[in-house]
Amino acid sequence: MYQESIDLPAVKRRRIRIDFGGSHLTSDAGAHLLRLVDRRLGLTSQLAKRLPDDRVAGRCQHSLRDMLRQRIYGLALGYEDLNDSEQIRYDPALRAAAEVPTSLASPATLCRLEQRAGRIEAIAMHEVLVEQFIASYDKPPKRLILDIDATDNPVHGMQEGRHFMRYYDSYCFLPLYVYCGKQLLVSYLRPASRSPAFHASAVISLLVRRLREVWPKVQIVLRADAGFCVPRLLHWCDRRGVDYVIGIGKNSRLLTQSTEMRGYAESLHELTGKKQRWFSEFYYQARSWPHERRVIVKAEHNESGANPRFIVTSLNHTARWLYTRFYCARGDMENRIKEQIQLFSTRTSCHRWWPNQFRLLLSSMSYVLLERLRALALQETELANDYVGTLRLKLLKVAAVVTCKASRWVFQLAEQYPWKNLFRQTAERLLSG
Repeated sequence: MYQESIDLPAVKRRRIRIDFGGSHLTSDAGAHLLRLVDRRLGLTSQLAKRLPDDRVAGRCQHSLRDMLRQRIYGLALGYEDLNDSEQIRYDPALRAAAEVPTSLASPATLCRLEQRAGRIEAIAMHEVLVEQFIASYDKPPKRLILDIDATDNPVHGMQEGRHFMRYYDSYCFLPLYVYCGKQLLVSYLRPASRSPAFHASAVISLLVRRLREVWPKVQIVLRADAGFCVPRLLHWCDRRGVDYVIGIGKNSRLLTQSTEMRGYAESLHELTGKKQRWFSEFYYQARSWPHERRVIVKAEHNESGANPRFIVTSLNHTARWLYTRFYCARGDMENRIKEQIQLFSTRTSCHRWWPNQFRLLLSSMSYVLLERLRALALQETELANDYVGTLRLKLLKVAAVVTCKASRWVFQLAEQYPWKNLFRQTAERLLSG
């Protein structure tokens, strides 16, 4: 027989009972913050205007904007795929955040939304990403540093475009990401059967063209690892006046030209017993390059032996500064990619290619909301630099008692909620913007 309550062992003669009779409760009261950020950015409204919707309006219960909000807010709140939609479609906090007084869309309705996505949707959503980035600046920036990288996106079925990569020891996709600081500009799904630089030149070309339409005088610097040191991308940067700092793989000629500096580092290590890092530069021309380019060498020697690294650059700063302060800073992009994973960017489990690209971009839109929440409302607070997973735990996954009346909904958060002052401050900042 089904029990409405569970009696647990007493605590100091006080009985403990768990009851499932609570009616209007939510664990997602922080969804209201997502709504405030979205209203400030106009993100889901822009998406709904740009994405095609061939449904007959009079026969549809849920608008495209409502469904986009349900999916994007749901990802931010920790609901990773459509399996969760049946439970959360009645959640009062998510319904209020999505501005839907009745129930939200069913899993079947959301599945149809994803399955009809194609190339047009992917292009439109990327345009929204770039326009959101442009709108975040009050005045033209002097310099933009574009970080470009690829990562594995594991698959566990028979998805279109899957490929086994020995490096990752799994079947996967190889999506391409482009960030400027913490802001996401490109989230492009690609097959893992191609090189890390596949389509990188085309993506950067389209991106730079749009940025220079808005800011003709901006300096653009491309930063990437050795996987993107391909002739086509370097030639394009030279022709278009885009600066670059890109890793380059070791080869016999580079090692020969850096022999003196590497020998110096080795000698000092043997003399002192301490790790040595020295920097030098020279000009080098690969067979596929039309001219020489400046190469920076990091000659490192430690107890494990020699560990030389090389980068090619068009900038004129000192070798040490370029490597330690500029190139190594690209490592922060790894943190941004981890945040994408926290927003379930790897849930590309649809069979067809374009629905998986659509899912990846939904995750990206969720990241935009949380990144803008962090930038607009959490600066100079204890959560200013926290991961999106931490923001979800402390500000979004908040329990509340909900009182539903004809004229208003009241969400009562716990008096003991440890982040209540920050929650209030965040909401006030977003409302005043």
